[in-house]
Amino acid sequence: MRHDTAGDPVSGIKWTRRTTGTISEQLATLGIKVSGNTVGRLLKQMDFKLRVNRKQIATSRSPDRNQQFLYIAEQRELFAAQGLPIISVDAKKKELIGNFKNNGAKWDREPVPVKDHDFRSEAKALATPYGIYDTRANLGSVYLGISHDTPAFAVDAIAQWWLQEGCQRYPAARELFILADGGGSNGSRCRAWKKALQDTVCTPLGLKVTVSHYPPGTSKWNPIEHRLFSQITRNWAGEPLTDIDKALNFIRTTTTKTGLVVTAQLIAENYDKGIRITDTQMRLLNLAPHDTLGRWNYTLHPKQIVN
Repeated sequence: MRHDTAGDPVSGIKWTRRTTGTISEQLATLGIKVSGNTVGRLLKQMDFKLRVNRKQIATSRSPDRNQQFLYIAEQRELFAAQGLPIISVDAKKKELIGNFKNNGAKWDREPVPVKDHDFRSEAKALATPYGIYDTRANLGSVYLGISHDTPAFAVDAIAQWWLQEGCQRYPAARELFILADGGGSNGSRCRAWKKALQDTVCTPLGLKVTVSHYPPGTSKWNPIEHRLFSQITRNWAGEPLTDIDKALNFIRTTTTKTGLVVTAQLIAENYDKGIRITDTQMRLLNLAPHDTLGRWNYTLHPKQIVN
């Protein structure tokens, strides 16, 4: 079930795509005979919840969704078998820095008074936490940006993670596998994301980077959502993020019983929005779409630097 688990980044509730009967049958092939009812009890103990369909949002569903999930699972197993790093990345929702209400509750003698309106103009900063979750090591890194959430910001965070943590954790690795959502600053259609990966990570650091995007409408299946972001949300629940240092401290002190440890740092650079990448610039990338759903799966190779 490792690759078939999703979760809510706010509540921490988890769910799985597989039925209890399917799980029971698969356990039987491993010599473990348990009934579907027993599987249900075990799932409940592991904080999985039964969920019902809710007619709320009209949206389209890609016919390639299941194929992409299967391909992502294959890629994860392939990279893990070779001892290569696998990271799940995404930007958490923007946070108002100041004496504003933060959802959630905490044990305290009296409620903390906060401003009655959340006006951005009164905030000290609008912070974007960009997270990187190492799925193999169960370690998280968050880079707090106070400018715009752009592809350049996202890739700078990945580059800093590699230089500060990744290359030490995987000293022999010259390949990196990235799991990302289908939209946002690291979206599958975002040209600036791919160019920034080439110019900031692949070529300068000599890394071959493979990216797989989750299909539209399936961002909750990205491991970072329920493995990292939900834990941070729980840790600072009910606490006004009055300044940057306080926000960073809450991120750094986020832990779980399963061993999650999180680092955090500020990225103070300013990032411009609306940078357009031309067709000519795209053709110069050393990018190879995969044979399987190439719009969502591709590999960027380092380019030879000519002096």
